[in-house]
Amino acid sequence: MVQHAATDHLSVTFAALADPTRRAILANLSRGEATVNEIAKPFAMSLPAISKHLKVLERAGLIVRSREAQWRPCKLKAAPLKEASSWIDEYRRFWEERLDRLDEYLRNLKDKERPSGD
Repeated sequence: MVQHAATDHLSVTFAALADPTRRAILANLSRGEATVNEIAKPFAMSLPAISKHLKVLERAGLIVRSREAQWRPCKLKAAPLKEASSWIDEYRRFWEERLDRLDEYLRNLKDKERPSGD
């Protein structure tokens, strides 16, 4: 049996995206970089809790933090999201093809059931 490493990028990305707070943080960062205090403002949680979420996002490569004097602004990094989206798109195409074939099959059944005089 093949086991995937815990460092598999796609798994780390999906694990980071599994939390609604982290998804909300990413949505906020999609509007531009922000400091930890700015990120924390809309959430009813402590700065250490926000920092833990940021560390998960940073480990997943979804954000980067820079240093500007005493500030550590966070910035969205979209590459892992593109990888996850590409993976999902493969399955979307698979299901669309399946559903198209099912639709065609159902139309054929309906045509066969229709009296020939119509």
